[in-house]
Amino acid sequence: MVDNFRPLNVERVKVKEMGNVIEIMYQSNSNSYIKIKKIDKNHYMDLETGEIKEFKHMENRTDDINNLRVSMSNLRDLINTNVTDPRYCKWITFTYAENMQDPKKLHNDFKIFNTLFRRKGFKYEYIAVAEPQGRGAWHLHVLFIFDHVIEYIPNDFIYGLWKKGWTVTKKVDDVDNVGAYLTAYLGDIPVDEFDKLKDDGVDFSGGDNIFNIKECEIDGVKKRIVKGARLHLYPVGFNLYRCSRGVKRPIINYMNEKKAQKKVNSAKLTFEYTMCLWDEDIAFEKIINKRFYNKSIK
Repeated sequence: MVDNFRPLNVERVKVKEMGNVIEIMYQSNSNSYIKIKKIDKNHYMDLETGEIKEFKHMENRTDDINNLRVSMSNLRDLINTNVTDPRYCKWITFTYAENMQDPKKLHNDFKIFNTLFRRKGFKYEYIAVAEPQGRGAWHLHVLFIFDHVIEYIPNDFIYGLWKKGWTVTKKVDDVDNVGAYLTAYLGDIPVDEFDKLKDDGVDFSGGDNIFNIKECEIDGVKKRIVKGARLHLYPVGFNLYRCSRGVKRPIINYMNEKKAQKKVNSAKLTFEYTMCLWDEDIAFEKIINKRFYNKSIK
C-alpha cells in the first residue's frame, strides 16, 4: 500500500455500480490490446504470432484458492447489487442433523425447500452459498431478497419446511455494506476452530499461505478470526454460490474521472486504497487506486 493517488479529471476510470455501492478503479499503464483469441475451452490463438496454444488449466491448490478468492469478491459485488434496502432481506442458515458430506444433496434439498417456500406465497430472489465445515459436513447460507419489507419470519416455520436439521434466520438491517459483511462471515474461521482443525490434520496449504488474524464481532460476541481460512476447506473446482434467475449483475462502465465524480455525487466515501506494482527488470510501473462509495450513507 502507498499513499492514496487520485487520477486527473481527464483520465479514464472503471465505474462499477452495485446497488447503493459504487466502486471507482483507476489503473495507470493499462493495456487494452487483446493478444489472444479463444478457440475452445482448451485452445487459443496468439494473435501476435498466429500460434495455436493450450490454456493452462488449474493445476494445483494454490490456483484454486486464488480462484475462490475471486469468486468471493464476485459474490460480494452480487450481494451489494441486489441489496439496496436490508429490511427486504433475511439471511438463513440451513444445516443437517447428521454429518452430511454430499454437496449435490445439499443443493437438491434446497430446491425442495425453495419450492415449498414459494408455495407459501413468498416472492423473492435468492443467493445461496455452500459452506464446508472442518469435519466434512456442509451448511447452506441463503440470502433471501423479498419484494417488500419483511418484519419477521419465525425460525420454527423455516425449520418445519427444511426438516433436515436446525436453521437460523437473521436480519441484516443494521449493516451498511451487506456484501462485505456476509462474505467476511463466510470466509473467516475463529482462531480456536482454526487451531483445532490444524491439530486434526486439515491441510491449509495453498494460496499465499499467510493468514491474518483480526478481532471482530460475530453475533454480538468479540472473537479473534483467521481471515479467509475457510476457503481452504472447499473441494478443488467447487462452485461457491448459486442464485435465482432474477438476481441482477453489477453495471460496469468506463468514463473519465470527472464524469465518475458526478455519478458519485453526494455518496459517502467509505473505503479507499492505492497499490503500486513495479518490475525493475523491464522498468514497468502500474498504480491502482480503488474507491468505494455508499449512496445510502449521508
